Amino acid sequence: MFKELNPLLHSELRLGIISLLISVEEADFVYIRQQTGSTAGNLSIQIDKLNTAGYVEVTKSFKGKMPCTTCRITPAGIDAFEEYVDALKSYIVK
Repeated sequence: MFKELNPLLHSELRLGIISLLISVEEADFVYIRQQTGSTAGNLSIQIDKLNTAGYVEVTKSFKGKMPCTTCRITPAGIDAFEEYVDALKSYIVK
């Protein structure tokens, strides 16, 4: 029996963001953009969707005069990622 894949995490970029954040305590916007190869505009939109869903916590601050956006996965994000991985496993034929 196949489990339903979370449509929010089924997007390549959103899954990439969550996969990256699950392995670090937090990451800044520039680092996530570099690691995913995304444009700043698209990344911003996808992070906002993850934030709205409660999967990612976003903190905005300044480093000197430069704005800095930092992202951290939430417990709900960890649960959603683990459920997504389990659902993917249901598609693997053994």
